[in-house]
Amino acid sequence: MRGTLPPATSSADGGFRLTDTFDGRAWATLIVLCAALFLDALDVSMIGVALPSIRTDLGISMSSLQWVVSGYVLGYGGFLLLGGRAADLLGRRRMFLISLAVFLVASGLGGLTDDSFLLIATRFIKGVSAAFTTPAGLSIITTSFAEGRARNRALSIYAATGAAGFSLGLVFSGLLTEVSWRWVLFLPVPLALATLIAAIRLVPSQPRGPAGTFDLAGAASITSAMLLLVYTVVEAPNVGWGAMRTLGSLLGVVLILAGFVMIELRSKAPLVRLGILRSGSLLRANIGAMSLTGSWFGFQFIATLYLQDLRGWSALETGLAIFPGGLIVVLLAPRVTPRLVERFGVSPVILAGLVSTAAAYALFLPISLESNYYTAMLPTFALGGLGFALAYGPLNIAATNGIRPNEQGLAGGLVNTSFQFGGALVLAIVSAVISANTGSDGSPGSVLDGYRAALIVPLIVTALSASVIAVGLLKRPSISPAPQYIGADD
Repeated sequence: MRGTLPPATSSADGGFRLTDTFDGRAWATLIVLCAALFLDALDVSMIGVALPSIRTDLGISMSSLQWVVSGYVLGYGGFLLLGGRAADLLGRRRMFLISLAVFLVASGLGGLTDDSFLLIATRFIKGVSAAFTTPAGLSIITTSFAEGRARNRALSIYAATGAAGFSLGLVFSGLLTEVSWRWVLFLPVPLALATLIAAIRLVPSQPRGPAGTFDLAGAASITSAMLLLVYTVVEAPNVGWGAMRTLGSLLGVVLILAGFVMIELRSKAPLVRLGILRSGSLLRANIGAMSLTGSWFGFQFIATLYLQDLRGWSALETGLAIFPGGLIVVLLAPRVTPRLVERFGVSPVILAGLVSTAAAYALFLPISLESNYYTAMLPTFALGGLGFALAYGPLNIAATNGIRPNEQGLAGGLVNTSFQFGGALVLAIVSAVISANTGSDGSPGSVLDGYRAALIVPLIVTALSASVIAVGLLKRPSISPAPQYIGADD
């Protein structure tokens, strides 16, 4: 009967299997999980609009400023794989509650600090806590809703909630920054507390996965490689791309990544079972995830500085200017995107989203000091929002389709790692390009030249990712008649 749900049944992995209808219990669980994602997205977007005020108040340089964002996303991306493993082994609900509590405390500490290093450190801690919250929440969804219509609907609602948080964060940040940027850091505290209380009551317990150990060496090596790579890209314009320091750092990244692979091959309980990477759908989804958020983080960094530093717009005006893109995601992602996926398949919808975002960045390239918002900027924000609405949810679907239930936490951790690391890496490249192409006189024209050069980065990244998705689309159909799991013995 429509609107009712049969009792949950245990699957082989101990998870729950629900039908494609939702009752009060299912909705309550989904709403709490969505609230945590809403909080993560809110935190990321709010800090972006507040960056110019933070730079002025704390005297942070351009290269250091991006670490306020990158510190969070690197902590997030660097520990997501460990977070996914912890969710699978120690219990999804337990990891969800503990990490949410850490997020709450770090939020309060960040708002109190007057030191840029401590601010970045608290941002990193918040990112680490989110790295445990997100895969736990995502794996609760993917092990509670059956693959197909039910899971697609739940993930679409989940993605739309994240988009809503990101969109509203732009407006909230503008309002709060007008008073003080510190309130941007304090706002998540009561929201996290309310979510934590609701989660204790509403998120059901799920049986743990089979006993195992943590691959701490793998987690340390992959996180170190990501941190070193982003640091190298940020510092390269200052020391030179051909300098021994830069080349040595890049070599270090390669060696650490090689060490990570060796650790995973020899570990009895690897952080990443490398056989899972044989899933072409998962690989393409991760490439798409890196480009989607990476290009947007880089673009928003440029757009925020352009609007506030060159055009003299307030933080509130900047947030409202970018807001239409997020509003489009909120309106389209919950209902329109799932219908498009059912009709055309996952990959075509992802491809359409990436093409839309690439067009958005291309339209912003001719920006000038006198550009009109409605003709020169709004189309970019609208197309960017459309691209996110089409691609974000389906990327999550593509990354988890065909993956065994007991590895849903790992698959969720992988795709979210890509979302976050893509943001940190592309943002670092954008920051480096701005520094390298901004004239020494510091005039508005020379600064604009740096922004224009940097705008090419998100455009190229998105175009390359769209090409990868298109090639995959030509090779095989987007939807298989039945899920073919990537087994543990692959």
